[in-house]
Amino acid sequence: MKRITIVTPCYNEEENVENVFTRVRDVMATMPQYEYEHLFIDNASKDKTVEVLRGMAVNEPRIKVIVNARNFGHIRSPVYGLMQAKGDAVILVVADLQDPPDLLPTLLQKWEEGNKMVLAVKAQVEESGFYAYMRRLYYRLVTQMADIELVQNFTGFGLYDQEVISTIRTIDDPYPYFRGLIVDLGFSKALVPYDQPLRKKGITKNNFYTLYDMAWLGFVNHSKVPLRITTFAGFSLAFLSILTAFVYAVYKLLFWNEFSVGTAPIVIGLFLLSGVQLIFVGVIGEYVGAIYTQVKKRPLVIEKERINLPPRA
Repeated sequence: MKRITIVTPCYNEEENVENVFTRVRDVMATMPQYEYEHLFIDNASKDKTVEVLRGMAVNEPRIKVIVNARNFGHIRSPVYGLMQAKGDAVILVVADLQDPPDLLPTLLQKWEEGNKMVLAVKAQVEESGFYAYMRRLYYRLVTQMADIELVQNFTGFGLYDQEVISTIRTIDDPYPYFRGLIVDLGFSKALVPYDQPLRKKGITKNNFYTLYDMAWLGFVNHSKVPLRITTFAGFSLAFLSILTAFVYAVYKLLFWNEFSVGTAPIVIGLFLLSGVQLIFVGVIGEYVGAIYTQVKKRPLVIEKERINLPPRA
């Protein structure tokens, strides 16, 4: 009997963890040909999430729990959870039920057809037009700039064969961009579209910083285009500055008494060039920061506690 591991990262999800387990359990009950376990990795929640999980695990041996020593962020903790999964297939499902468990049979069917990865792609999202537009714009940009073929509207929800997970364990990346990493590995994949529902309980843990961090991580890990753009823009501005200076000099020679340069062009040019320089330094800083993170070689997660799991080797 094939074994399936469901991995659910959570942080302050006391209202959702029991519900997501129940939904997954009900769906898996329709597929008795599989044995399954549900692994929750808690990112040092400040509410009662761990207490709820501990209570659930007492009467349900299928529930496995890893509690992190501190909040290691939205990038590292989910990947670490996947790396701890031992099932023949591993399925990543978020705690807020925006990854619908009803899709599990379809993911498993595509896996049985021989696909090493089955990626769930958002076809429609129940959110405001502005956020939907910004997401589409980001996915379009990062896909066009990346040096690999990224999957648009893919957030990590999907199924991964244990061979994929075993390969990820060998990659020593302390801050991985998972959405690009698995595509970069080159395993055979199938895409499954789905409509993402709104969160019913609790509040999203994503904010401007986490979304910004994820966006830049996608560019930095899989594209040199931002660096090339800054270089090209630098040459263009230098050429424009030389051309402007030449026009000003000629105009001044022709109309010496009538033409007054004034301070406005100087002030405008100074602020323009200062702003552009700061942008360029910021782009370079993102790449330097990524290198610094790689050099430190810190572990993805430090565990505080394991529930219904053997001690970590």
